[in-house]
Amino acid sequence: MSLAIVHSRAQVGVEAPPVTVEAHLANGLPSMALVGLPEAAVKESKDRVRSAIQNSGFEFPARRITLNLAPADLPKDGGRFDLAIALGVLAASGQVPVDSLAELECLGELALSGALRPVQGVLPAALAARAAGRTLVVPSANAEEACLASGLKVLAVDHLLQIAAHLNGHTPLAPHQANGLLREVPAYPDLAEVQGQLAAKRALLIAASGGHNLLFSGPPGTGKTLLASRLPGLLPPLSEEEALEVASIHSVASLAPLAAWPQRPFRQPHHSASGPALVGGGSRPQPGEITLAHQGVLFLDELPEFDRKVLEVLREPLESGQIVIARARDKVRFPARFQLVAAMNPCPCGYLGDPGGRCRCSPDQVQRYRAKLSGPLLDRIDLHLTVARESTSLQAPAQPGEDSASVAGRVALARQRQLKRQGCANAFLDLPGLRRHCPLAEQDQHWLEQACERLNLSLRAAHRLLKVARTLADLEQVEHIARPHLAEALQYRPVQA
Repeated sequence: MSLAIVHSRAQVGVEAPPVTVEAHLANGLPSMALVGLPEAAVKESKDRVRSAIQNSGFEFPARRITLNLAPADLPKDGGRFDLAIALGVLAASGQVPVDSLAELECLGELALSGALRPVQGVLPAALAARAAGRTLVVPSANAEEACLASGLKVLAVDHLLQIAAHLNGHTPLAPHQANGLLREVPAYPDLAEVQGQLAAKRALLIAASGGHNLLFSGPPGTGKTLLASRLPGLLPPLSEEEALEVASIHSVASLAPLAAWPQRPFRQPHHSASGPALVGGGSRPQPGEITLAHQGVLFLDELPEFDRKVLEVLREPLESGQIVIARARDKVRFPARFQLVAAMNPCPCGYLGDPGGRCRCSPDQVQRYRAKLSGPLLDRIDLHLTVARESTSLQAPAQPGEDSASVAGRVALARQRQLKRQGCANAFLDLPGLRRHCPLAEQDQHWLEQACERLNLSLRAAHRLLKVARTLADLEQVEHIARPHLAEALQYRPVQA
């Protein structure tokens, strides 16, 4: 048969749309034409495939070969189609049976010797292949990653000869078995290591329980970074679906998804990061830090030192939980459901309000420093807390503070109440959900409205305040929001001038 069809997968963001590789052999002068909107790396696959077939001992057909990557309007890039193209040529020339390819999806880059090299973005393709009910053929270096999609049959291949022998029935390949040791969760830093800072620990508990954003403000050396790094250890474990989302993002970004499976990510970009580094971009859009922090924590230290334009791009993802990168030909959508934890000094020198009187900043300098942060961005941060300087004693306290495990247990109970009641964390409640699940007594409603007027809070800030109060009620395992919950939530809102 002179026509063969092989299934493969492209990579668009964190999705893996299907690609059908069609190989047709016709009479005429020997040539190979590749069509279907291939990028430069895909066009080069013709030479890699020819050498790989010849060096593997197969006959490269001296005929007119046409290769079509369908659909034709989907851009294809990278070397991930090499294996599918090679098998298409071999099947069309009768060197492997065509029927054996119907239930396979193939990914892999070929070396000139016929050996298979790993490619990025295998996990999204594995999830899509599982949904389609097909077996996935990948290089051996990608096999463990593909096996994260439980229930998928994965064939790990080192060389073109192996898959050809399997298809011809000479040496059948056994499905790859995943190594369970790779599923162990690395340890998080323990909250008990932080001395003092009871108010900050309370804020961490609230933030973890409701998924709220948090801003620490205080002089240098008060433990703001230390506190922020403990937040992932307080959050509930990832579900399998959430863990696969995180691993898929890391797979697309070539960040070794097995290294921290299934740990929540903690990303800490430097304040010199550009806008595309934070939200993603490039001619071939890649995920940025906010997407790499999906289902985890994005920590921005020295918040006012970031370029203001860079910070402003966070506003939409904080509300929608996703980022859309538009290009001339298409749009790529990346998930970005993260918790923002930020830290800043109160003034340029960092010592405003210090009892030692070390601050020498003028009021104008302080105002310019704080003006680097816009009101709309600060409105989207639920908890604002000033972190004071603690004692400089180097000895461990006689009574260590509560450890991460016990705090995480309280967080888990609060999250269970929220999921049972509304199906999401309190921070992600929409307006109808807020009205349904956060009712107030008439007197408390009037009291809250007056407090918001006195503090000049926007309607968005008032809604976020109500979400924090809902979380405080959940921590106490009570059904209705009371006045003490509203009063404590008000303490975490800055006064708007």
